[in-house]
Amino acid sequence: MRKETRALFNAYVSQIALLNGLEAGDAQTKFAVNPVVEQKLEEKIQHSSEFLQAINMMPVTQQKGDVLGLGVSRTLAGRTDTSGAGVRNPTDPTDSAIKRQYTCEQTNFDWSQRYALLDAWRHRPEFQTLMRDSILQQQGRDRIMIGWNGTSVAATTDRVANPLLQDVNIGWLHKIRTHAAAQVFNDGSLTVKTDGTNNAALKAIYVKPGVELFDANAAYNATGGSASADADYSSLDALVLDAKRLLPEWHRGDTELVVIVGHDLVDDKYFTIAQETGATATEVEATDRIIRSTKQLGGLEAVRVPFFPANAILITRLDNLSIYWQEETRRRMLKDEPEKDRVANYESVNEAYVVEDYELTVLVENIVIGGAPARPAP
Repeated sequence: MRKETRALFNAYVSQIALLNGLEAGDAQTKFAVNPVVEQKLEEKIQHSSEFLQAINMMPVTQQKGDVLGLGVSRTLAGRTDTSGAGVRNPTDPTDSAIKRQYTCEQTNFDWSQRYALLDAWRHRPEFQTLMRDSILQQQGRDRIMIGWNGTSVAATTDRVANPLLQDVNIGWLHKIRTHAAAQVFNDGSLTVKTDGTNNAALKAIYVKPGVELFDANAAYNATGGSASADADYSSLDALVLDAKRLLPEWHRGDTELVVIVGHDLVDDKYFTIAQETGATATEVEATDRIIRSTKQLGGLEAVRVPFFPANAILITRLDNLSIYWQEETRRRMLKDEPEKDRVANYESVNEAYVVEDYELTVLVENIVIGGAPARPAP
């Protein structure tokens, strides 16, 4: 590390120590991040991404506890005849009949930067801001990736085997699959064998216009039966309309509902990215933005969000998705590691991915744009 770079890095470490009420050298030993700094870091992470601003990022005091909920979770209006023995009995509209728990798991956000890169940044007056913002932005992206793709909490994660961070924490979609199977639609009627029995090796929902569609009322080998039909739906619009029926009736008309669409399902021309003057390139911006369609699907606004599975859709309100982070659990240590020609940052925080109301979700998976293949023999 060059002398000028060393001075800048030492100033960076001293600033971290000052903000956290530490002596200058204490930032290079493990410390608990000051609660005020912790709150500001979480706010910066949330503001680094349009998607994170649209969902909830909420502090909680306990590692385990009851899910906070969306607020009012049922209707209020009604009437009681009090002329006789009837008594009006107000109940708590925020109290769910089903108590659900969250558990915040420790997530490590460790990083290192080699001396050569730091040397290249030494001429930038915003050296400290560059280091901070690039890391916080990536922490936000990682959280989004875990939310959509996380399926387990491994004692030791494997980034090669799980490039979408599937083993870091359990995300929203996997929680819907696990705890709200009735809200998941992942197989159509054409994944059968030639005798009409289920083909357990295949799950797919086929969408193709202009072909014979499956008719649930038709006999197996009649027109529209599973032996002759080529698709389950003629369009994504029809699929979304059908999927909406899985929502309770009082949720279906919610004007804040959106349909989140995988990037393989709808042509790019139906989506726009509103770039501001001086904004970064579209390819970069798309990793942090909500991209909104110029057309609706099933009467709902269609959006794309970062790292969502390619062949799935999710119907929900964005504020039905939450990330809880446990207060006073962010730990950090900055360390100079000359044996590796780098500086390292060891950092962790406890967090949980929460679906506030499962009834306000419909997850559709295994969507195939195209006709069904020939049925295999039994």
